[in-house]
Amino acid sequence: MPDTYTASATWGRDKPRLSVIGLGKLGSPMAAVFATKGFEVAGVDLNRHFVDALNAGRAPVDEPQLQDHIDRGRARLRATTDMAEAVLATDISFIIVPTPSNSLGLFSNRFVVNAVRAIGQALRGKQGYHLVVVTSTVMPGSTGGEIRTALEEASGRKVGAELGLCYNPEFIALGTVVRDMLHPDFLLIGESDDKAGCLLSDVYRHSIDVAPVFRRMNFVNAELAKIAVNTFVTTKISYANMLGELCDRLPGADANVVTQAIGSDSRIGMKYIRPAIGYGGPCFPRDNKAFAALGRKLGVVCDLAEATDKVNHRQVQRILDVVGLFHDSSAEVAVLGLSYKPATPVVEESQGVAVSLGLADAGYSVTVFDPQAQANALAVLGDKVIPAETLAAAVARAAVVVVMTPWPEFAALDAATLGDRPVLVVDPWRIVDAQRLGPQATLVNPGQAAIPARRGHALSQAAE
Repeated sequence: MPDTYTASATWGRDKPRLSVIGLGKLGSPMAAVFATKGFEVAGVDLNRHFVDALNAGRAPVDEPQLQDHIDRGRARLRATTDMAEAVLATDISFIIVPTPSNSLGLFSNRFVVNAVRAIGQALRGKQGYHLVVVTSTVMPGSTGGEIRTALEEASGRKVGAELGLCYNPEFIALGTVVRDMLHPDFLLIGESDDKAGCLLSDVYRHSIDVAPVFRRMNFVNAELAKIAVNTFVTTKISYANMLGELCDRLPGADANVVTQAIGSDSRIGMKYIRPAIGYGGPCFPRDNKAFAALGRKLGVVCDLAEATDKVNHRQVQRILDVVGLFHDSSAEVAVLGLSYKPATPVVEESQGVAVSLGLADAGYSVTVFDPQAQANALAVLGDKVIPAETLAAAVARAAVVVVMTPWPEFAALDAATLGDRPVLVVDPWRIVDAQRLGPQATLVNPGQAAIPARRGHALSQAAE
């Protein structure tokens, strides 16, 4: 199977018609991007709200650039709740439904298998070749195992001449989904055979804005590669934060300077080597846990994945300890940023939410603000915190301001916003300019030898 794909124009004059099964945070952008690039696209979802929104030309989910691509591709984009209708009218079906983690940390395939069975049933009434592409992240052994079995049993066909199967996970992040789909570093394709892989590769050749490497391989290698990529990235994040912990207590040390230096080595690179806070969101934490869980299942000790997770969990307490070293629980604290990253309302595994809960449980009065994720965060935080409608309102009475998400607007913190009272600003992202804060404010950047080595005053010990 070739590492670099040279297009073969496998479909002739007309582009294949595409169906996208699942119109959530990733499926809607995928459908819109394909439509913008000239493909006829039928979206499928059981959620009538998503279907109605897309048919009305509205973005079903909040994601930058999504509405623009829906507007541009609307003439070629429609949605339905009827799987058979979509499959019968298309040539390739992309499955992008949730694969939630189970109690062991492994991914469950139940939604993927349900979708595959529905596609298979529809294919019994259709002539000709059809390609099924699993885009949802699954555990190694899934695509060639229960997914293939369910597809063959439901369709009455064998994968081969009349039925193709591929595993093709996306490497994207919420908040930049459209951009990431259009500018991938590489395309990962696990394929049943060369015909299936070539057809899928041709689709991407006509739907992305760059010329990336195509990595084509068997199912299990592709499945392992997907979670291995995210596990490696999370390892880099935790390594940078571990360096930050060392620099907290090492006079004259600055983790940002150190990581910029080591990132200049081509063997390491600059991406994801920035010391700040722990990783969160719907993918990184669960993929790392799934990698370790796979190791346990196979009798392999995946020490690096487990250590990465352990370091990540420490980062919330690290921020709590910084606050506790400077102020007791009589202080009012403003937490800025509740989404797990900028440009998204998602709060899954959010470190900002975790820090807010930790401070509230320790007795602090906590005011929170986020430009997009406020409502989602308050559903988790409840009445333990005080919501603010603006940045200025959030910091108006605070003795401590903690920047947990590097939203661009938080970089505008200055003396005028904070007022003329003493304020401690904790900024692990280093987006706040100390010169703008004025003489009354104290700026602390974790990882910059700015944390007093007073272990007995930490919140972690006070809570014991």
